[in-house]
Amino acid sequence: MSLDNRVIAALGAVVVIGACTVGGSVAFAAGQTAHSSHRATLTVGNTSIVQDPFCFNDGNPLSDDDQQKCQDSAAQALKDGTLPSSDLATSDRVGVGVSPNVADKGWLAFTNGGAQGQGGRYSLFSYSRNATYSGSQSAGKLVNASGKTLVTVVEGDKNMDSPIAVWYFQLNSKDN
Repeated sequence: MSLDNRVIAALGAVVVIGACTVGGSVAFAAGQTAHSSHRATLTVGNTSIVQDPFCFNDGNPLSDDDQQKCQDSAAQALKDGTLPSSDLATSDRVGVGVSPNVADKGWLAFTNGGAQGQGGRYSLFSYSRNATYSGSQSAGKLVNASGKTLVTVVEGDKNMDSPIAVWYFQLNSKDN
């Protein structure tokens, strides 16, 4: 028994319409009306926060002035408590993920916490290209003593001379 060309075309149309419906439904359910190709996700335990970049210049490298403004704005947002944040216990595990096109360009992630021997900075993920997830690490290693730890994710070249995008998240320690 062979299928008629009209039947094959009709089945193909049903598959395409179904895929579009599912994709649109997922975007609608997530509150997203447009796809963003530059996202970072902070995962703490069983919860995640997905964010667009805090600083972004339409895919072009940030100038030195833009980078300074970005750092100043992030410091103020951390002080004001307006950064995307997650509560954590030292027993939680923390990881960072990025969109595939961010991974293609290269990225790294770090916190302003960690042991004093590390200069008060803890690497969540050393520079890499093509990897989309940092893996999860013990929160006890990467938080600072203040109870508020800043997580920074940067997309750019290996030397980070020309960052393309920067994300900031705040971790609030429940153990303090």
